[in-house]
Parts: sequence; structure tokens; C-alpha cells
Amino acid sequence: MFSPVAMMRLGAVVLERDERQVLRTLGRLGVVHLLKAAAGPDTAPLPPPDRSEELARCDALLARVQGLRQRLAGEKGGEKGPGPLTTLRVQDPFLPQDPFLPPPVMTLDEVEASLAPLEARGQELLARELDLRQKLGQVRGTLEQVEPFQDTGVPLAGLSESPFLHFAFGSLPAGTFEDLRRKVPANAVLLPLAARGDQQPLVVITSRKARYALDAQLKEAGFRQGSVPGHGDATATLGTLFADSRRDAEGLEVEWKQAADAVAAMVSESSGLIADLEGVLVVERRVTDAEQNFPRTERTVLITGWAPAADVRTIEPRLAEVTGGRFLLRSARPDDVPESEIPVLLRHGWLLRPFVMLVENYGLPTYREIEPTALMAVSWIVMFGMMFGDAGNGAVVAAGGLYLLLKGKTMTMRDAGLLLVMAGLSSVGFGIYYGSYFGVTEIGGHELGHDPLKGNPMNLMIAAVALGAVLMSIGMVLNIINRFRRGDVIGGLLDKFGVAGAVFYWGVFVLLLKFAVLREAGLVVPMIILVIALPLAAVAVKEPLHFILAKRRAEHAGDGSHGGSLSEACIESAAEAFDTVLAFLANTISFVRLAAYAMAHAAVLLASFVIAEQIQKGAGPVIGGALGLVVIIGGNVVAILLEGIVASVQALRLEYYEFFGKFFSGSGQAFKPFRLSGS
Repeated sequence: MFSPVAMMRLGAVVLERDERQVLRTLGRLGVVHLLKAAAGPDTAPLPPPDRSEELARCDALLARVQGLRQRLAGEKGGEKGPGPLTTLRVQDPFLPQDPFLPPPVMTLDEVEASLAPLEARGQELLARELDLRQKLGQVRGTLEQVEPFQDTGVPLAGLSESPFLHFAFGSLPAGTFEDLRRKVPANAVLLPLAARGDQQPLVVITSRKARYALDAQLKEAGFRQGSVPGHGDATATLGTLFADSRRDAEGLEVEWKQAADAVAAMVSESSGLIADLEGVLVVERRVTDAEQNFPRTERTVLITGWAPAADVRTIEPRLAEVTGGRFLLRSARPDDVPESEIPVLLRHGWLLRPFVMLVENYGLPTYREIEPTALMAVSWIVMFGMMFGDAGNGAVVAAGGLYLLLKGKTMTMRDAGLLLVMAGLSSVGFGIYYGSYFGVTEIGGHELGHDPLKGNPMNLMIAAVALGAVLMSIGMVLNIINRFRRGDVIGGLLDKFGVAGAVFYWGVFVLLLKFAVLREAGLVVPMIILVIALPLAAVAVKEPLHFILAKRRAEHAGDGSHGGSLSEACIESAAEAFDTVLAFLANTISFVRLAAYAMAHAAVLLASFVIAEQIQKGAGPVIGGALGLVVIIGGNVVAILLEGIVASVQALRLEYYEFFGKFFSGSGQAFKPFRLSGS
């Protein structure tokens, strides 16, 4: 519970011809963190191969497959036909039929051979569909322009070829026609048609000589002139053009639907193959990239990595199965491996799993550090409940968490729900102690303690500081254990969070208890020397002692490059001793926020009742009572949302800075198992 998952270092010697199959097997198991190894006398004589060309080809093929999938699935826009027509394609049909089955084994040449005809067919079908879609859009644009004028009989030839008259058609913004009519000259004829929404269709006739002056006035009035394509019939009118365009649109709609059906048929026929090709390339890329980690001989490969000790026994039979017994597997405990090189995996049961997220947000412990998830879970829940102590508000938070726990679609949502359930129950417990139920603190007077605002605030602050002192003391004990585990005896004894710091910290509390509480005045000077002066002197000695020992090691090794000086170490140690006093004082006082936010939460609830009471006095018992109830409910909502967030963040801050800062480096490297799919 207080250590990361035990790891074993693995080394598997396999034939080169079995390497890829072995990697595929390990990728499906998902329990091995692959380790890059260099060639040498302790590994293998030949260096890992360079697979950059194969990786580049995988990337290129994968981009082609994904591009084809996106184009066929309509993911890049333009997938819908113009107007009321809609595409028959589904959004993403390119999912494996059975996601638990691995993709087929294919070479890159086989992938390319399967992909090329799909690309050619897809390009042909999509190009035809695009062409028909554009043509249909143009015809519909013409229909939209011409439809209001289909019964006017305006000749198409007159729009551009008449030697005497100038015809134009289009639309004006609604409400501007009368103003335009007053401004145009007498030699211009305006024929307004029935308004269509916010536009006024309009036919304009004038002499060709006066067209330019009229065009300027039309433009100023916001006139949008229509345009028409050429027509083979010299006697055609706008009505003829409308009828012809409608007939063309009907034919194009049929052709476009057939083209869309052809694309949909290709999607249906080839989606499985495209999904397989994409899966093959993803797996191929991961296997190829993994091959660059392992040294080898001419015929064998050394695959190295880390695996949880409990999972090692599942690896050997799988390797025996895929290699026909042609392999050698060795596993060893990492006793002689620096802890910074050992990957860290935190594995807990469902009850503690939500808190793993909070720990990992700060960082991972190194392999031999104390793993603090269980301690953090207990302390975070207690601190949250202390700041958010109300039985009613806590019950609401717990109910919301229970809903997420039962209905959440992802593991993260369910873990967040469980976290809220535990936080809410803690709030309920403290709320019962405070005697607060949705801010009501006078229900039978059966509270076990006192409401934060009605009780003695000093007692609440003392309780908060006491909780902080316990948590900080646990952090110092864990720091001492961690340093002794690493062999850092000097740090464990003389660090400000080591034995010397712990003696100083608890010595100050003993002195306060003796002189301020018990009023005992005996042995003042000896106790000050014993629990304050000597521990601070020990902290001040640490850096000079480290300097002397490091210099001796450098001289013994014949390395005269040891930097720094003894005077610099002494100055640094003096600053460290001074920082010890300030750090302990600041860290301890920081826990007063537990009491402050408990009172703030109670104050928000109390304020809602005070406001509700004033409203009731001013508006009468009926209306005022109803409005007051709304205010009380709103105050509780604000308290739950705002104070809930504040309490959770403040509890997390105390964990990270005042607790983790004593013993937790957060510098461990994560265990990242090799998998063929997923992260």
C-alpha cells in the first residue's frame, strides 16, 4: 500500500526471425515497459537497427489511409449536397467489426497494393460527386435568381444584346423601393414584383445610353443584380430559362443521388478493409519503432524491459507459444539499479484509485520512496470535510457523486464520482458535529460540537493547527525513511525535515505546552539548548559535512574538479537553518486556513438566512417567505458550488505544499507498457 508496484527487470533473447512476433505478443499483453539498451559486452555486440526509412514509409501510408477514410466519411466538409439533398454516408463507419480482434498481419508492400486501387476508385467516385454537386449548385443558383421573374416575359437577348434598351433584374432590400423610384429619371421603368422575405424582386428597363447613371443609383440603393448563363434559343425569356433550369436540376439531382449512392456503396464494401489497413499500419509502426531499442547479434535479439513482478509469470508461457520454445528469459529484482531508472506504477483498489489521479498530478514517487496515496486519501477527505462541514450540503455532494459513480460512462467519471461521495460523506460527518443542516444550526441543539461561527474560533484554529502538525510530522517521518532507504544517512539525520528538524519542530511544541499552557518555568535554558539550539546547529552542519565528504571522495578518486568551497557551504547551511525556522512557522500557520474556510462556509449560509429574514420583514409573510426561501436555496447552491471548489483546492494545496513537500520528490518516471493500440 505504501510502495509502488514491485518491478522486475527482464531480458529476453529471441531469434531475429521471431522478434516481430514476440513484440506483437508483448504488445497484446501490455505489461512490459520496453527499455532501450546500447550494444556492449553486457548486452549484445551489434547496436539497435535504424528503422527511420520504414517508419517514414509507415507514416506516409498511414496518412494516405486516414486521408481516404476522412474523404469517404465526409469528415473534411462538403459532404452534403446543395439544397434539401443530404448525403447517404454515415459519419464514421471505419471501425473494426470486432475491436478485440487484432488486425491481420500484412507487409507494407501488401498494404500499398491493397490501398492503391481503393484510392483510385475513391478519387474517381468523389470527383464525379463533386462535379455533379457543383453543377447542381450552379443550376439552383440560377433558379433562385430567376424564379420571381418566370412570368415576366423578359427576353434573355434583351438583357445583353438589345441595341436600344437595357434590361436588368434582381432584388432590393425590402422597404427601399419607393425611395429609389423617386430618385430614378423618367426614362427608366421599374417593375416591382411580390416581395419575398426581406427582398423586393425588381425588373429595370431603361435606354442603353442611360444605363450607367441608373446602375449607380441602383447600387446605392442596395440592388443585387441577377445574372444568367447563355441560352441557345434567341427567343428565350426568363420564364424559358426557369423551366429549362428546373428540368436540368431534376436530372442533376438524380445523377448526384446515384453518385452519392456509389460512394455509400464503396464505404459499405471497403470500410472493413480500410479499418484493417489502418490497424495494420498502427501496429506496424509501433513494432518497427520498438525494434530500434534492442541490440543484437547476427541471428538473435536482446529484448529488455520492465514488468510488474506479479505479471512476469504470464509472459514466459506466451513467449514459449509464439517462438516454439526458442527463447531465453531472465528476470531480476532491481536491487542494484538506481531508483531514477526504474519505472513507477501505482496500482490500488477501486477505493483509492481516485486519489491516484491527485498524486500523479503532483508527480510520481521514485521507486524506493514511500507511496503516499493512502495517507493522502485520509487527510484530504478529513480536511475537505472540516472546511465544508454541513450535513445538507455534504449530502447533495455525495448524491451527485453517487450519480456519477453509477452512471458515468468512463473510468475517470466514475472515479470522480467516488471522490465526491467520500468528500460528501466527510462533510456530512463534520456537519453533524457542527450541527449544521443546509445552514440551519438550531435543530434540537443536538450538535456534538459547535457551529464554526457560534463556537470559540480559537478552538477551531487550534484543532486545525494540530491536524497540520500531525500531517507535517508524518511527512518528516516519511522523509527520514526515504533518505535512509537511499543510504543518505546524513540527510536523514541532519536535514531540516530529518531527525534534527523533527526534534526542533516538536521541541517548540513541548516548550509552548510547558511554558504557555502548564506555566512551568523550570529548566528553561537547558530545554531551549536541547530542542532548539542543538537541532538548528545540526541542520547548519549538514552542508559543510556534505562538502567535506564529497571533497574526500573526489581526492580519493583522483578527481580534483570538486567545485565550491567550505565557506560557501557554511553560508548555505546558515541560510538553511534560518529557512528551517521560517518554513516550519509558515507551514504550520498555513493550516489555519482549515478553520478560516470552515467559518467562511458557515458565513455564506448564515448570510442567506439573514437576507431572507430581511426580505420577509419587508415583503410580508407570504411573498417575503417565498422570496426568502428562494434566497436560502440560492445561498446553499452558491455554497455548494463555490465553497466546494474552494475547499477541494485548498485541501489539495495543503497536501502538495505542506505534506508532500516534506518527503515526496515527484520525480519518478511513469511505467508505460508497450501496447499495440491505445496509449
